[in-house]
Amino acid sequence: MFDLKPKKKSNEFFVLFEESAEYFYQATLLLDEVMMDHRKADIKVKEINDLEHRADKVNDAIIDKLNQTFITPIDREDIYAIANGLDDGVDQLQGMLQRIVIYHTGEAREGALRLTKLLIESTAEIKRAAALLNAISKNQNEILAITSKIDKLESEGDHVFRGELAYLFEYVKDPIELIKWKDLLEGLEDTLDHCERMADLLKGVVMKYA
Repeated sequence: MFDLKPKKKSNEFFVLFEESAEYFYQATLLLDEVMMDHRKADIKVKEINDLEHRADKVNDAIIDKLNQTFITPIDREDIYAIANGLDDGVDQLQGMLQRIVIYHTGEAREGALRLTKLLIESTAEIKRAAALLNAISKNQNEILAITSKIDKLESEGDHVFRGELAYLFEYVKDPIELIKWKDLLEGLEDTLDHCERMADLLKGVVMKYA
């Protein structure tokens, strides 16, 4: 867990971005643990609830600092969008784990496992990008390469999602099972879309300030 001790003012927003991105990444690891072993769901949902509370505190710290700061290192609306985007990602993953517990899903489907791995890769790249934002001009090319990679991961996720959805409707005869897994697959795909939106946001920030 990161600490929230005062940092050099010009760097405080970026430090908090890094912490928030770390929570987004850690949430995907918790989801992956449950996808690999559904018997861990009850324990991991408690862990992600705690993680979500910590992520909310970081987001609140960013917004409070934004309200108290006259001159910001990047535009205020960009700071607000990045902060809320990272926090929303944790919220989405928390919702996924809670639904897994409610649905008693059992062993995860192969497509769900693959989508979760893509989410781990995507959030790891978002974490890398967040660590580079404090020197946007210097790190322009590296951040843009990261956003391009996230776009490719999202495209791969679309392919996996469509294939798994087609399989569900062709071979899964139990309507309850179909509804459960359709919802969870859509949640995973939506979260990958969210990662792509974060990549687009970061790309826009780079183009504005580099």
